[in-house]
Amino acid sequence: MAQFLFLCFTKTNFYKFLVMCGIVAYVGQQDALPIIIKGLKRLEYRGYDSAGVALLDQRGLSIYKKKGKVAELENHLAENGEIHAKVGIGHTRWATHGEPNDINAHPHYSSSERFAMIHNGIIENYEVLKKDLIKKGYTFQSETDTEVFVKFIEDIYQHNGCSLEEALRLALHKVVGAYAIVLINLEEPNTLIAARKGSPLVIGVGEGEYFFASDATPIIEYTNKVVYLDDYEIAVVRNGELQIKTIENVATNPYINQLEMELEAIEKGGYEHFMLKEIFEQPKSIADCLRGRLDAKSGRLVLGGLREYMNKFQNAERIIITACGTSWHAGLVAEYLFEEFARIPVEVEYASEFRYRNPVVNEKDFVIAISQSGETADTLAAIELAKSRGATIFGVCNVVGSSIPRTTHAGSYTHAGPEIGVASTKAFTAQISVLAMMALKLGYQRGTLPESTYIQLLHELAAIPAKVEKALQTNALIEQIAAEYKDARNMLYLGRGYNFPVALEGALKLKEISYIHAEGYPAAEMKHGPIALIDEEMPVIFIATQDSSYEKVVSNIQEVKARKGKIVAVVTEGDTQVKALADHVIEIPATHEAFAPLVAVVPLQLFSYHIAVMRGCNVDQPRNLAKSVTVE
Repeated sequence: MAQFLFLCFTKTNFYKFLVMCGIVAYVGQQDALPIIIKGLKRLEYRGYDSAGVALLDQRGLSIYKKKGKVAELENHLAENGEIHAKVGIGHTRWATHGEPNDINAHPHYSSSERFAMIHNGIIENYEVLKKDLIKKGYTFQSETDTEVFVKFIEDIYQHNGCSLEEALRLALHKVVGAYAIVLINLEEPNTLIAARKGSPLVIGVGEGEYFFASDATPIIEYTNKVVYLDDYEIAVVRNGELQIKTIENVATNPYINQLEMELEAIEKGGYEHFMLKEIFEQPKSIADCLRGRLDAKSGRLVLGGLREYMNKFQNAERIIITACGTSWHAGLVAEYLFEEFARIPVEVEYASEFRYRNPVVNEKDFVIAISQSGETADTLAAIELAKSRGATIFGVCNVVGSSIPRTTHAGSYTHAGPEIGVASTKAFTAQISVLAMMALKLGYQRGTLPESTYIQLLHELAAIPAKVEKALQTNALIEQIAAEYKDARNMLYLGRGYNFPVALEGALKLKEISYIHAEGYPAAEMKHGPIALIDEEMPVIFIATQDSSYEKVVSNIQEVKARKGKIVAVVTEGDTQVKALADHVIEIPATHEAFAPLVAVVPLQLFSYHIAVMRGCNVDQPRNLAKSVTVE
């Protein structure tokens, strides 16, 4: 069973400053540049404003960087002839300090150009450091905090006559904020130095070679052995040896993990876009999530991550779910599940707001933190607050070794596999799958869910992968419908009960990748304002599956039709009532209403995808977005 690792967590306030960028570095006997470029392409979902590399060869330490995507950097490198180096660092940026341009792109030199550095994160006190350095005669070319950081390290190096490693250690005691950094030194051609605090950094361990990256995707092609660097640790690779110390200069014994990721999982596999691939992977990703946990035939449901904390879960007075974006929508579905099956009050909180209103949280609360990446800054900050007040924290996360699993008391991985497309799809259904299992287990343990109903629901949940597979067969029809609405300026998504969060998620997907304004509402709330917007130019997407609120949704559809709104409806197979009213219907297999979101969301994902493609949008890398929002 997947079970989160519990580590003691030092109280901080820096998670709100995290930045979503991508780091790749290599030292060994291979040609570094192709490895770094390939790695940057795999990390481009983390940021694509600019990219750059620093390479150390017989000519010295050289930096090449360019505004735009990694392809622009490749073109720039081609203009500089063949470059062969055994050590190098690379970075793809999502801009925070300073606009995206060539100068602000990473890496950044120190003043002497002896060192170069790449950096994810934000240094909170960089302005203070910069003023002090200017007084000492330093000048700055960029607007970034990273350039300040590397020059601050060099200043310590020069004034203390120490090694670069020691200068970095001393600097880290002075900087405030978050970072994952890698340094390269002109005078040490077989050395890389890295450190982390609040931003992920993974070290791949090969045969006499090492790979550094923000996540494992650039590494898996070369080795399945990785070390996850912890907060407040410094890693030094020198002459083929890896050493890790704390910033207090205490040596640690790195634990080597075996990656289970397959290379095929991070490639498109013949699909035009990662997003489409990931939509079509959902039957498998949901099945992988259920596998080893749910055995409907024997009536067995086991969540290893819950085992140690089941008593606290059972006796909790309240469940608080905290998340952002798509994960928040999964939390809303979970609210319905927990309250119906386990009869425990649930509050679903935007993590970004949770810590700012001084919430009432205590040791009787069970907090569930949901995040695909495991790095969402606001969610990490919410966890920190809840832990400080004695609550038990359970994480639902996809990325092994990320910050949330390392921060929570316990948790469950979703096992959805790598999600490269910025707009989350399979992560959403995997999250709901885990949360559904938790709700069923809790309801059964508390005695609020009779055994016969429990067994029936286990069978219903086990059947979901096959039903999602069938829902995907509507793809061709959805593409035809999308063609009719691709030029719409606004859309309204409506659902009731379990399908209300689906409406929110459908609207979010459309906004994210097609840039069409869309809003999700509870269908009944349409009469309290949004109905004023409805005319023949306003497409309305209804999630109208056969459930306890079906008849009321039909009434809402009639209200839209009376005002000449265009209606697209997701309905249960065999539906006739809605079919007679709607302009277009998309049929999905019948399922228990508690699990309907797992199936009903699929047509909405495909609808958004096809509209975005038809509008010429960059589906996998939508403008202004990165895979995980790690800036507050």
